[in-house]
Amino acid sequence: MTVHHVTLTVLDAERSAEWYERVLGPADVITRAGDGWHRIRMAWPDGLVIGVTAHEATAPGDAFDARRVGLDHIGLACASEDEVRAWATRLDDLGVARGPVEEAPYAWAVTARDPDGIAVEFFCPRT
Repeated sequence: MTVHHVTLTVLDAERSAEWYERVLGPADVITRAGDGWHRIRMAWPDGLVIGVTAHEATAPGDAFDARRVGLDHIGLACASEDEVRAWATRLDDLGVARGPVEEAPYAWAVTARDPDGIAVEFFCPRT
């Protein structure tokens, strides 16, 4: 079984969608709204689908905290160490703050944070 999509709760759906498209490239976008919420769904040509949802009931100034139960981070697959390093360069070129390229015993990874502080990790396992 594979993951079809990820939907994140954010403070400002438009701001978050702009960040994801700036970092990951243009996506096909669909918007939806319901009672007290609106969502922007982005689908990239490689099959990645991320939704960002803003809820009216979310407290102003609320922020993501990986120490709370729920999402810790999103891991996006890279094919090689070189691709992880290329993402690090792209993030630098875009002026997006990131951590160092990590060389763990099991993988290479570089992590940035979206506007709400959700970690987005570009990850390649060692084979």
